[in-house]
Amino acid sequence: MSYQEKKNVVSLFSSILIFGSYCLYVFLRYDDANLEGTELYRFWGAVILILIPVSVVARIVIEIIFMIVNGIATKEKAPNFSDELDKLIELKAIRVTFFVFILGFLIAMGTLVMREPVSTMFIILFLAGFVSEVAGILWRLYLYRKGV
Repeated sequence: MSYQEKKNVVSLFSSILIFGSYCLYVFLRYDDANLEGTELYRFWGAVILILIPVSVVARIVIEIIFMIVNGIATKEKAPNFSDELDKLIELKAIRVTFFVFILGFLIAMGTLVMREPVSTMFIILFLAGFVSEVAGILWRLYLYRKGV
């Protein structure tokens, strides 16, 4: 398995771990909260805005740990450059990520048109971000295995 494939597998597991643990934290902490009106918007805004820095910091820590463990285990250094294949795969994965997120966004807006609760829209947006990220990582893995 190449370095890029290992990096994407670690990224996939870290995404699932971070998102799952954060969702569990939010669910356990705010399960009994009965929010309405502006408090509901404030709650969902805080949930999404807190996820961003938590996710970034956790990913940086996991990436550093991966580089150290991989370096010790394989005596292989991380590549210092990206060739054209890496850049092409990254662009194709970003395209898939955007398409999946836009689909989730349209579904979330559709829930408002169908007069569903606002929480449904926020939950779908929240999940669309996660699913689009996982789709991009899986597409990257697929392209590294199959080739472009």
